[in-house]
Amino acid sequence: MWSGVFFDLDGTLADTVELILKCFRFATKKHFGQPLPDADVVATLGIPLPVQMRGFARNEEEAELMRQTYIAYQDIVHDQMVRSFPGASSVLGALRRRGTKIAVVTSKRTGIAKRTLECCGLWKAVDLVVCANQVQRPKPHPESVNLALSKLGLEPDGVVFVGDSPFDIQAGKGAGTRTAAALWGPFKPEELLAEHPDFVLDTLRDVLEINPEELGWPDAALS
Repeated sequence: MWSGVFFDLDGTLADTVELILKCFRFATKKHFGQPLPDADVVATLGIPLPVQMRGFARNEEEAELMRQTYIAYQDIVHDQMVRSFPGASSVLGALRRRGTKIAVVTSKRTGIAKRTLECCGLWKAVDLVVCANQVQRPKPHPESVNLALSKLGLEPDGVVFVGDSPFDIQAGKGAGTRTAAALWGPFKPEELLAEHPDFVLDTLRDVLEINPEELGWPDAALS
């Protein structure tokens, strides 16, 4: 059994991609006159919002104004659009019954991460949440994963980090954990495979089947 399973939040446990895209469309239309293509936004999912905005804005001031617009709109539409992926609650419950420690390692800030987990009914199902504002260098840097390992007293080789973005896999590998690519998120399988994850998962429930002694990809993930 795994001593710990770490999860990304958006696109992995929480089905929030359409929410994120809706907020980006609103913010970029307000500041640019038209929304950015969804594909441009999807390519940056998994890194902190301020970093995303700096990549799209023409200067730091505009990036901060865009961030504020995004957050204000998100506050209005968040709760009605957020839900967990199928099986999330039962998977976390099964892991806990096995004695596995569960952490969420996210690029969200603390307040909105808790709100998302509460909307999904998962807040009390995890042992630890590590957010972008708790570290100096968020994902894809491994600092947030290392912080979760330290707080839970876990060794990296007994932990698998499950995430839907290349940034998650990079962070997990950098911290020395095993990594599992979540194919139910918005990234294309080939983008995740390029990061050489230890496991590729077709559904969230596949988390319960991966064995720390048997590296490989479930057949369902490759079909």
